[in-house]
Amino acid sequence: MTDVATQAGDPTTRADASTGELASEVAKDVSTLVRQEIALAKVELQQEAKTAGVAAGAFGGAGFAGYFVLFFLSLAAVYALDSVMPAGWAALIVAAVWAVVAGVLALLGKKKMNQFNPKPERTIETVKEDVQWAKTRSS
Repeated sequence: MTDVATQAGDPTTRADASTGELASEVAKDVSTLVRQEIALAKVELQQEAKTAGVAAGAFGGAGFAGYFVLFFLSLAAVYALDSVMPAGWAALIVAAVWAVVAGVLALLGKKKMNQFNPKPERTIETVKEDVQWAKTRSS
């Protein structure tokens, strides 16, 4: 009874495999591993770039919308407060309120940006596993 590896022509199971055949097989395996690791790294980096893009979009959108909201609501609030106090004080109060809102938006953007991780964690882990595998295979 022959095993599947021998039937597939795996030189590592043949007793008469030459050193050249074994080296060729190892080189092919390493080449395949390197290609797979590169593909995994690309996927991970694309995911992290998407996260960074979403965070940047949130910053940009918050700034754009915040500008118009600040402008029009500030005008409305200043006119409303002008009926009970001088316009200068009304404008100062409105500006302080919008400063708090801007701070909250900046903190939300910062939190999203802190989630960004440019290091391909899974790729690093699998490369370590591959190195360990190659060491055991070559011994």
